[in-house]
Amino acid sequence: MEEPWDFEFLSRIVDGFVSFLSEFVDDWLANDMRVSIFKILFSWLVVSLIAIHFAWRVYGNTVNDMYYRQGTSGQNGGTPDTVPHRSGW
Repeated sequence: MEEPWDFEFLSRIVDGFVSFLSEFVDDWLANDMRVSIFKILFSWLVVSLIAIHFAWRVYGNTVNDMYYRQGTSGQNGGTPDTVPHRSGW
C-alpha cells in the first residue's frame, strides 16, 4: 500500500526538478544582466576547479612529500602520539 505514496512522492520530486530546469534554461537563454554575471562567475568557478585539479596532478606528490613525516621528528624524537602531555591541567 506504500507504493502509490512512494510513486507520488517521486513524481513530485521529478516534476519539481523538471520545472526548475525549464525555468533555469529560460533564464539562461535570456540576455539579462544577472544571467551574464552568473555565467561569468560560474565560468570562473569551473576554470578554477580545473586549474586546481591539474595543479594537484602535477604538484600533488611534491606537496604530499613535503608535509609527510618520515621517521622521528621534534626535539624529543617522538611522534605526536608519544609526546608527553602537561599534567595538572
